[in-house]
Amino acid sequence: MLAAVASSPLPVCSQQRGEPELTAGEKRALLEALYRQKPGLFLERFHRALRPPHLGCFAHLAGRYDVAFYCGEVQRAARQAHARTRTRNRRYAALQQLIRDGEYFSRGAMRARAPLLYQQYVGRYLSEAERRQELAQDRAREREQAGGCLLAGALLDCYQEQELLRAQQEQEEACREEEDEDSEEDEESEEDPDAWVPSAAEKAFLRQEFTSRMHQHFLDGRDGDFDYSAVDDNPELDDLDMVARDEEERYFDDEEPGPALDP
Repeated sequence: MLAAVASSPLPVCSQQRGEPELTAGEKRALLEALYRQKPGLFLERFHRALRPPHLGCFAHLAGRYDVAFYCGEVQRAARQAHARTRTRNRRYAALQQLIRDGEYFSRGAMRARAPLLYQQYVGRYLSEAERRQELAQDRAREREQAGGCLLAGALLDCYQEQELLRAQQEQEEACREEEDEDSEEDEESEEDPDAWVPSAAEKAFLRQEFTSRMHQHFLDGRDGDFDYSAVDDNPELDDLDMVARDEEERYFDDEEPGPALDP
């Protein structure tokens, strides 16, 4: 227990500016003295650095309201940390499934969810031929997944793609107009930093960066139209080996060890 508190960012004692930092041995000595003299105060000050296995060190104070309160805080923090870890692991498992399925993280789907981010990393650097090629590939992919569409659906898809192309072109024209205005206002600047033309390797890197950002958006819960409850509350996404390890840790956390200072 003392080692856990000493290695935490919590200050062991107040120090004046310019004083040398306490050594590990000095911290441990101060903590042990406080624990033996005033264990309730020790728990109040340092409960944020404790874990459930450490609570056995305060079993001799059972019945005190303040001790029960701070022990409850330690247990609550442990449950919240476990829940956050479980949610993070389930979202990562769902991410891997969605990547394998291909549709949710396809180029077209990601572009539709984050058009500005796509434009920043990818769209602004596409040539007219590359842009039309991407749209054709997206259309072919949609046809393959749908297994054939009615003419009305095909026309609607074509119209939507044309609208997206038009919107991208308008945005690029607006950006170019702003760049022209900036260059006119600053005649001394002969180089335009936005005129950079990436190589094929650099374009591939930017695409990967865009995809990585979209993956992180998903993990962070920032995909507004996605039903995260279907992931966060789904035990089928749990890694069985990881669940076994977590349950083992919780088993030992729930035990009440004796008053050992360093369990």
